[in-house]
Amino acid sequence: MDDRVAIFIDGSNLYHSVQNNFGRHDLNFTEFANKLSAGRRLFRIYYYNILQDPAQYPDSYKEQQEFLDVLRKTPYLEIRLGTTKKALGVEKGIDVMIATDLLYFAWSGFYDVAILVSGDADFAYAMQAVKNMGKHVEVAYFESGISKDLLDVADNRYLMDRNFFNNIWVIKRRSQQRRRPMRKNKGISGQSPNPNPSPTPSPSSSPSPSINPAYGIGPIITNP
Repeated sequence: MDDRVAIFIDGSNLYHSVQNNFGRHDLNFTEFANKLSAGRRLFRIYYYNILQDPAQYPDSYKEQQEFLDVLRKTPYLEIRLGTTKKALGVEKGIDVMIATDLLYFAWSGFYDVAILVSGDADFAYAMQAVKNMGKHVEVAYFESGISKDLLDVADNRYLMDRNFFNNIWVIKRRSQQRRRPMRKNKGISGQSPNPNPSPTPSPSSSPSPSINPAYGIGPIITNP
C-alpha cells in the first residue's frame, strides 16, 4: 500500500529544540521532510507558528515575512499562523490549530500516516483519536523535551539526535573546513595563516534571510 504521509510541525518547538541541542537552526526543511517520510508518498507538510505583531515588533515582523516568502516555495508545504495572544506565557492557539488539522484531515481521509514534530503532551489525546480512525501516528521528538504520554500513543518514533540531522543542514560546516586548503607560512616556522573555516556567505549565495530567534523559526532551503 502506498501510504500518504502528512507532517505536522510545531515551528516554535522545533526551532528552540534545535537551537538548545545543537546551537544552530539552519535546517533544510525539504530534506527534513524527506527523511521523515522515508520513501513514502508525502501528502503535505504543515508548518505552524505565531505571527509577529507588526505594531509591536516591526523588525521581527519584516524578517518573518521574508522567511515565510522563502518557506512558501518549499514543495507541498502549507503555513498556518496563529495570533500573538498568549495564556500564561504559553502559545495555546498553535496547539489548537495543530490538533484540529490532525483530526479534520484524518476524518476527511487525506492521509494514512500522521507525523507530529513535537514533544508536547497536549497532543496525546488528539493523536489517540486519529489512531481510532484507523490511521497510523508517528512522533519525531528530542530526548530533552518529550512527553511519555505522547510516546505511548505513537505507532513509530523518531529520536531527533545529532545523527538524525546529519546531512540535512543548510550549512555544511565540517565539509567546508575539509575542502578549504591550508597554506604554509614561510616567514615563521610552524605557523600558518588563519584559514577562516566559517566564512559568512554573501547575500547572493544565501538560501534564506537571517531570522530573529524571537519568533522561533530558522532559515531553510528548498528544492532546486
